[in-house]
Amino acid sequence: MHNLKELRKNLDLLKKKFDDRNVILDINSFKKKDSLNRNLISQKEKLEQEKKSLSKSKDKSNFEKSKKISIEISNLEKKQIKSQLELNEIVFSLPNLALEDVPVGKDEKSNKLIKKNGDIKNFSFKVKSHVELGSKDQNIDFETSIKLSGSRFVVLKDKFAMLERALINFMLDTHVNNFEYTEISPPLIVNEDAMFGTGQLPKFEDDQFEIKFDNTDQRKFLIPTAEVVLTNLVRKSIIEKNLLPKRFVASTPCFRKEAGSYGKDTKGMVRQHQFYKVELVSIVEPNKCLEELERMLSCAESILDKLKIPYQVVLLSTGDMGFSAEKTYDIEAWIPSENKYREISSCSSCGSFQARRMGAKYKSENGNEFVGTLNGSGLAVGRLMIALIENNQNEDGSINIPNVLKKYMNNIEKI
Repeated sequence: MHNLKELRKNLDLLKKKFDDRNVILDINSFKKKDSLNRNLISQKEKLEQEKKSLSKSKDKSNFEKSKKISIEISNLEKKQIKSQLELNEIVFSLPNLALEDVPVGKDEKSNKLIKKNGDIKNFSFKVKSHVELGSKDQNIDFETSIKLSGSRFVVLKDKFAMLERALINFMLDTHVNNFEYTEISPPLIVNEDAMFGTGQLPKFEDDQFEIKFDNTDQRKFLIPTAEVVLTNLVRKSIIEKNLLPKRFVASTPCFRKEAGSYGKDTKGMVRQHQFYKVELVSIVEPNKCLEELERMLSCAESILDKLKIPYQVVLLSTGDMGFSAEKTYDIEAWIPSENKYREISSCSSCGSFQARRMGAKYKSENGNEFVGTLNGSGLAVGRLMIALIENNQNEDGSINIPNVLKKYMNNIEKI
């Protein structure tokens, strides 16, 4: 969320920054709503002062005057609340500002390749997709999931279900034991405030699964990512500086409507309504965000290094970054059947953008200041399964189990 004072002071400069994020800020509309809101606040405060002065007087004739002022204050308050909501509608929809080293562009075409890692295997046979490899005995079962839940779901069976669990446990162990993240088992349902805090609401409401509860006015949502719960662990809090950085990891199901993606990746496990993800979140001093981003990226990369899956890292352009991000790296794993790299992780620094929305601060030498927040996939389980299955396939359709996973899979050599 942006500071209103900063918006007012730097409107023209910020408009250009928002243009780079593919968001048009209507300056005239903002100025009009902001001016109206400030005037209403000023009028209300003036009347409140007048009423306060009258209350000190013992003159009985002021009673009616004070009563009349109270009605005026109440009317102004209603107008100001409406005005504030209209102003918030503009401010809350403005994304974070990209850092200077982020490439400017409208979409992924302007992303910058940072590096490639790992050797792409030359298969001596025609490679199969994960859908074809899993179709034997229907162990990756889309037909049954359609009967149960509809499209964009999957039922995993036998060794493929074990593989999913093995990958989750392997990643959690790596991030906890090697990189000192604190493991969290969080709720999968959150309230509207939590969704607002990390930037999912109000802008991306159409992509969320909302839960209907009886006898409550508070809205509840299935989490689209564990980022929401992990980041909000510090919501409305003031953290001692010596307790930073805080690093959290969780494995959870994630739920997304995938609004706007109809027709894209409809076959297989690439884009689903429900999927597992191991999520990393860091809470740091704001000036440590970029250092922490590089650390988080290396933690996520280490998973692919250990599994010997080829990948590349790209720096996202201003038009391709997420709403709350100021800088984002994507890790893309090699998918043999598609002969291309696919996103398997996004690691983002959000600066103090989310902290301002959450009211999350720390005690600095200069008083209480907003923390910096970062999040990253460490990694997306379904897409990691696809990459692992396809990169480790044999001509007979079997799949070799990487050495680091064998202890999580009863020491079997192949599926």
